[in-house]
Amino acid sequence: MRSLSPSQARLLRAASQGIGDGRRATSAAAVLARCLAVQAQDLRAAALGIRARATGLTEADVHAALGARDLVRGWFMRGTLHLVPARDAGWLRELLAPSLLRRSERRYRELGLGPAELARGERVIADALADGPLTRDELAVLLKEAGLDVSGQVPFHLVRRSALLGAVCFGPLREDGAATYVLVADWLPSAAGPSGEDAVRELLHRYLAAHGPATAADFATWSGLGLPATRAAWTHLLTSGSIEPCRVGDQPEHALPAGEPLTLEPTGDVRLLPAYDNYLVAYKNRHLSVPPEHERAVWPGGGQINPTIVVDGLVQGTWRQNHTPTPFHPLPQPALTTELTDISHFLHPTGR
Repeated sequence: MRSLSPSQARLLRAASQGIGDGRRATSAAAVLARCLAVQAQDLRAAALGIRARATGLTEADVHAALGARDLVRGWFMRGTLHLVPARDAGWLRELLAPSLLRRSERRYRELGLGPAELARGERVIADALADGPLTRDELAVLLKEAGLDVSGQVPFHLVRRSALLGAVCFGPLREDGAATYVLVADWLPSAAGPSGEDAVRELLHRYLAAHGPATAADFATWSGLGLPATRAAWTHLLTSGSIEPCRVGDQPEHALPAGEPLTLEPTGDVRLLPAYDNYLVAYKNRHLSVPPEHERAVWPGGGQINPTIVVDGLVQGTWRQNHTPTPFHPLPQPALTTELTDISHFLHPTGR
């Protein structure tokens, strides 16, 4: 079994995520080809997460990739909105949606959505989107006209349910930035993908390629899949030689894709990650990424995760959307300035 120091493991994680070792992709699609998914409750934060892993992009490039159907936004891991490659959206939904739908049943009842209301909502949404993309507010008007109560979270849950059932997905953005929904059959490629146990194994292998070294518990936390399915996939990949076990410090039970090089050295690679970035939410604990004395600065409470300054995979400060950095201690100013300048260009390319 390979043994890694915590610093070596951190360097490998940062490189796997495309935020260390100088690794940067040249397109939004290439970023997701490496890391599979970027958390996307807030689309601007997701775009900034892609920026941190790429070079030469603008926010408009990310939006164009969505419009070109290279990427798609949807409810995937843990039922949280993510950006994923469009070609992977189908099998990911088939793997993850059934448990999300089961967990939503109580909420449907609380909202007064019985079987008849759910079926009517599904029909209204599908019929409406047959004529082209619509926003959630526009769909809410049509749902109300069909006699459904659209107060509170009802429109959200009806649209989300249609997406989890595989009928609907996010479509192009309007010029004002408003999200629209479209029919999956009109928008996404009908690419075949793994199913059942093979899908769990594929997701685990992709996770380790983008986040390793990590544990089975890390994967279960990130994916939202239960530990029984995770352990079965973990054992299969170990037995087949697709992944290999390793120890991080005094902690066994980690793994990496087989043959992963372990010769990385610190380079002072500075990245400014957005709020809720994958790098901070993809593991069961934060021991490798955030010094314990600074956890409160990153996780101030209320479920909030602040934007962070990361150097070689270690969080070394926070920053705000007005580009004000708050390093925990002095950092290399040229590298920090380069990142801040790149963010300005990403958000406002004509102002560079």
